Amino acid sequence: MAVADLERRDVNFELIKMVTKTGGSIEDTKFVNGIVIDKEFSHPQMVKEVKDAKICILTCPFEPPKPKNKYTLTIGSADDYNKLKEQEEKYFIEMVEMVKKSGANVVMCQWGFDDEANHLLLQNKLPAVRWVSGTDIELLAIATGARIIPRFEEITPEKLGRCGVIKEIEFGTTNQRMLQIEDLNVGSTEAKSVTMLIRGSSKMVVDEAKRSLHDALCVVRNLVKDNKIIVGGGASELACAIYLKQKADELPGIEQYAIRHFADALEEIPLALSDNSGLNPLQTLAECKAKQISEKSHKFGIDCIGAKISNMEDLNVFETLLSKKQQLQLATQVVKMILKIDDVIEKDEMAEMMAQQGM
Repeated sequence: MAVADLERRDVNFELIKMVTKTGGSIEDTKFVNGIVIDKEFSHPQMVKEVKDAKICILTCPFEPPKPKNKYTLTIGSADDYNKLKEQEEKYFIEMVEMVKKSGANVVMCQWGFDDEANHLLLQNKLPAVRWVSGTDIELLAIATGARIIPRFEEITPEKLGRCGVIKEIEFGTTNQRMLQIEDLNVGSTEAKSVTMLIRGSSKMVVDEAKRSLHDALCVVRNLVKDNKIIVGGGASELACAIYLKQKADELPGIEQYAIRHFADALEEIPLALSDNSGLNPLQTLAECKAKQISEKSHKFGIDCIGAKISNMEDLNVFETLLSKKQQLQLATQVVKMILKIDDVIEKDEMAEMMAQQGM
């Protein structure tokens, strides 16, 4: 809900970043109202926290320009070497001055930079992060209102992103560090972005937790789109099946057989639930159907934990109406597609038939 657009009734999943990190337990998973990047500042002596950050996002390497064609550089004396060294230093100093002149106090670079540039950045008290992934660069630009800068000559104060604080956080027993970017609504930008830091004992655990959280987010997204809900536990499907069978008896033609079979298909869901719960499927289905008819309520379904049949509303077992409609419509479309194909001849069978007929 932190990134939900309630006016458009939609949720942009690109604003929800999931970071998985092995080590620790699944209980250490936490929600961060900001962005977490699996990087740290490029130099260990750089400050660990920057408040009122003005971020310069670069997609160009922090190094002297190189010719695109092959070239040979010959150094014949110490003076030639010193000139080359001074020229490279001049390039680095100019780059750092361009960043400082714009008012930026943090640099995020998609490419790397060598130790000389790293040293100059430290000397100028300019914290920097290198090798930031393209996905993180785009998310950071959206969340902070920054413009991605492809060349140093294009750095201007208007293209900087702003946030409340950028800090290194430590976690785990191995002193692992990550960057946490918070208070993204500082300044003119109103963009929102959040991160879920998922922890677990192994890669399999964190991957499964990430998949499960994504499924849960999809459910919430469906509720934002359409906030209608129905009871779960197979109760809704069974109530629809009972209604369809009653209506089928009122039809004069052969359509009633199709409707009855559609109702039988709906009953497969409570049958599967009772079977997976270790119950007698047919007996449980019959009892549940009798309970709904006698109580004149559609809320009775399969209780997979306690009693065989319970009121799903009392157990707080619900499903989104939007997802249930999509499931039934998709299943119906698949069956219609199969019914349209009334004769399928495999390639090998066709060749055998043609050989028998001498063709």
